[in-house]
Amino acid sequence: METLTAVKTLYTHLICSKERDIYQKDRLQTFSEAGKPLLAQYDLEAGLERKILRDRPFDMWRYRELLPLESDLHKISLGEGGTPLIPLPENGKRWRVQQLRLKDEALNPTGSFKARGLAMAISKARELGAKVCAIPTAGNAGGAMSAYCAKAGLEAHVFMPRLTPAVFRRECEYFGAEVTVVDGTIGDCARKMREAWSPGWFDISTLKEPFRLEGKKTMGYEIAEQLDWECPDVIVYPTGGGTGLIGIWKAFDEMERLGWMGSQRPRMVAVQAAACAPIVRAFQ
Repeated sequence: METLTAVKTLYTHLICSKERDIYQKDRLQTFSEAGKPLLAQYDLEAGLERKILRDRPFDMWRYRELLPLESDLHKISLGEGGTPLIPLPENGKRWRVQQLRLKDEALNPTGSFKARGLAMAISKARELGAKVCAIPTAGNAGGAMSAYCAKAGLEAHVFMPRLTPAVFRRECEYFGAEVTVVDGTIGDCARKMREAWSPGWFDISTLKEPFRLEGKKTMGYEIAEQLDWECPDVIVYPTGGGTGLIGIWKAFDEMERLGWMGSQRPRMVAVQAAACAPIVRAFQ
C-alpha cells in the first residue's frame, strides 16, 4: 500500500472561470482580475488509471491526485467523505423513479457536505500560509470552518445572522471561533465582515476561494464509483450558493478527460427553498 507522502497531486494551475486566463497556484488568492471565481486545473493527460483507488480508504482523500494539496503534511482531516449511497425503493415507487438513491452527506463531520469543502479549503489555506480565516454564514459552513480551523491551529472568525438557530452559533463557539452576530441577512454579514477586516485574514466565503469546490467535487467521484462508473440519469441537489453542484459537474468532466467514464452527463437539478431561490430565479 502506498504511503501518504508518495501520492503526488496532478494540480498544475488556476484559471479564471470567465476569461480562462492562467493564475499561479502558489499564493493565497480569491477572485480573478475579472472578478470571477478561480478554478483549479490538473494534468489529466498524465495517464492516471482507476486502479489507483484499490486498497485506499473510502474517504474524500482517496482521489488525492485530483485534489490541489501539494503536501500531506498540511492535510487537515476529520474523516470526511465516503458517505453511503442508499437505495430508496419505496420512495422510488411513490415517485415513479425506477432506481432512486440517497447520498447521505449528514454522516460527514459537522453533519453536512460542507465538511468536504472546508477540509480542502482549510488544508490549502494553511499550506499557502494563512493564519486567520473568516466567513459569513447562516449555518453549517460556519461550524465546518470552525472545526477544521481548530484542528489546523488557525484563527476563525464567523459572521452570522441573528436569526440563525442558536445551535449553529454554539457549534462555532465550541470549536473556538469568534462569532459576530449581525442583524440582517447573510449579505449583511458579508458587509460586516468587510468592515471588521484585518490584515492577514483570508476569505473562505462561497466561491471567493478556489478550493472549497475541489473538496465538494469528491461527491461526484464517489457517486460514479459507487455506481460502478455508470453515469446516473439525474442528480437532484439541494442548492445554496451552488458550489456543490458545480463541483459534481467538474468531477464528471474530469472523469471523462481521464478516461474513467464516457461523455454522458447526468441531468443536474438545482433545488432551492421558495423563499430563497436566486439560482432558480436566474435560470427563469
